[in-house]
Amino acid sequence: MKLGGLQKMTLLDFPGRVACTVFTVGCNFRCPFCHNSSLVVSPEVPELGQDDFFAFLRKRQGLLDGVAITGGEPLLHPDMPELLEKIRALGYAVKLDTNGAFPDRLQKILEAGLADYVAMDVKNSKEKYELTAGVAGILPRVEQSMALLREGKTPFEFRTTLVDELHEPADFAAIGQWIAGTERYFIQGFVDSGDILAGCDAFHAASPEKAAACLEAVRAWVPKAQLRGVG
Repeated sequence: MKLGGLQKMTLLDFPGRVACTVFTVGCNFRCPFCHNSSLVVSPEVPELGQDDFFAFLRKRQGLLDGVAITGGEPLLHPDMPELLEKIRALGYAVKLDTNGAFPDRLQKILEAGLADYVAMDVKNSKEKYELTAGVAGILPRVEQSMALLREGKTPFEFRTTLVDELHEPADFAAIGQWIAGTERYFIQGFVDSGDILAGCDAFHAASPEKAAACLEAVRAWVPKAQLRGVG
């Protein structure tokens, strides 16, 4: 497994934890609005060695209490459980980000108790999923992962990045019906990192007014839904 970077401290990425965030390289999706495109498509991205990563974690014991694993797509890597076991052996809680494309691997991690919190992307309504994810035939596996989380005991959230050109309030009404009853769901603001897969100026953040309309649409089904990083 190739690690592509480390954010040494975050109060935002792991709810309730003072954490660091580590980025894995590679993804099976091609979301055109992806803001970490160098991690997705570039084999030349600078690598963070695992020895260096674990040396960092040992030095931060007592200062940090969580590690957020993101990407790319962490579950692209079949050896992810081994990485999580090593992190937890140092006393850290683990948050795992995933696009939901690998339900079998997710199930093994959940059953082994290797994740304390999971954040799964819900890219769009079912009708627009392939457009937004940039790949075909992915929906059945995404739905399997959603079911695993909803039927399991591991705390989780679903989240959707709101992109002006890709989402409308009607899409969020459809998402709401899809995930009705979910406790934690967030509509996240799109951020142009300068590293967008589709290139500069292809996508934009929605207006606060549109974001509010999308939130209202989803709350008919998910009353506790919230905006995150919007406006």
